[in-house]
Amino acid sequence: MKDFQVSSIIGLMRRTSPFLIFRFLIYFGITLGYVLATGAGASVGYTAGAVFGDTGTGATWGGFIGFGLAGAVMYFLREYLLYMVKAGHIAVLVKLMDGSQIPDGRSQIGYAQGVVKERFAESNVLFGVDQLIKGVIKVFNRAFFTLAAVIPIPGIEGVAKLMNTFIRLSLTYLDEVILAYNVRTRSDNPWASSRTALILYAQNYKAFFLNAVILTFIIWGLTLGVFLLILAPIAGLVALFPGLAGSFALLIALAFAWGVKQAVIEPFAMTALMQVFFKITQDQQPDPEWEQKLGAISNQFGELKSKAKEWGHSRQEQEVEVEVEGKNTVP
Repeated sequence: MKDFQVSSIIGLMRRTSPFLIFRFLIYFGITLGYVLATGAGASVGYTAGAVFGDTGTGATWGGFIGFGLAGAVMYFLREYLLYMVKAGHIAVLVKLMDGSQIPDGRSQIGYAQGVVKERFAESNVLFGVDQLIKGVIKVFNRAFFTLAAVIPIPGIEGVAKLMNTFIRLSLTYLDEVILAYNVRTRSDNPWASSRTALILYAQNYKAFFLNAVILTFIIWGLTLGVFLLILAPIAGLVALFPGLAGSFALLIALAFAWGVKQAVIEPFAMTALMQVFFKITQDQQPDPEWEQKLGAISNQFGELKSKAKEWGHSRQEQEVEVEVEGKNTVP
């Protein structure tokens, strides 16, 4: 039923341990930032509340503001994280899955970043491609991904609504899988190859859905386990901040569970979907019928086509310039 191999994924995680450590340190730092920002905000709010005679309310609002500021910083870091962390890990995983040799240790990260720069040139290109891919996938999944449609069991509609939400969350890694397709095909036009990958995904969506159901239980089961495991220690830590509402223990525990999910559980799910994609779409060609369907439901899909043409023209102009410069330098 499933098209991914857990033992193989664990082996790939082990071989890319430098990236897992890199990811863990980054997301641990982010989680720590949330904790410190929330605590600092609560302390400032507590002090301000003492002036107005309501320390509890002051601490609560201060904590919320601190948590919100940390979230705002994360929003501005998202492009860097995609370019330096996620895309690099994807590049290494693709090479390993294809049987290529890669460096060990810290040099693995430098090697991966070189592959990413070769394919996407700059971080803003990669980020732009990624955002369009996410837009297309979001619209497509809403239109076609329903548990009741894929598994037509009478009376399943109520359960299906909840399950569909979690399954769609599990499919959020598909944009990274499509970036992996760009790396694997060594495309010199990331906009065009992403468009091709989206068509291949669409024409095999039922197979992806069934694999996503299995991954849903794995991903969210592990995340829930981490959250429950860390909740008590976090509650003890939050108690050190005077006047901090108990609800912040929940928020910080959620942030920590999110950090572990991003650092360890997400790469597992991403690699599983990469295996599914490469296995199912092997030797397939894009179906023009599905290309039309995607164009009909998603403006972003059409934008990918426009970007692909612009990229192609830009490349041609660069090649002409290089050729002219070469001729001018001939003695």
